[in-house]
Amino acid sequence: MTIDYAALLDIADQAAKNAYVPYSKFHVGAALVADDGTVFPGCNVENVSYGLTNCAERTAIFSAVVSGHQRFSAIAIVQHANDEPCWPCGACRQVLAEFNPDMDVIFREGSGVRVTKLHELLPHCFDATRLKVK
Repeated sequence: MTIDYAALLDIADQAAKNAYVPYSKFHVGAALVADDGTVFPGCNVENVSYGLTNCAERTAIFSAVVSGHQRFSAIAIVQHANDEPCWPCGACRQVLAEFNPDMDVIFREGSGVRVTKLHELLPHCFDATRLKVK
């Protein structure tokens, strides 16, 4: 399946406009692509108790899982009105790696697009092979 990176970034940017960010004013959007091509947008949702804030990437993943999807090929991430990469936090990297450490991670960079693999952003992720269940 060919992914239209520019279109995906536009979906992420539209999602960022819906972010609930009364404290940071940092509007982030994500667009997650399931293996069947379905796109799940997500935005960050803040809470006055900062630890309860949810990032755009995890919002997209959780929405996709609720909809019955568990295989993903790519995610685009943007900070609204910013042309610099908006790197996912460590928690989001770990959650994304649970589903596909080889997924494409797509960012705006200046007037272009930057694509990397998730495993390059989280090279030694914790995974189920580390669990020792008896």
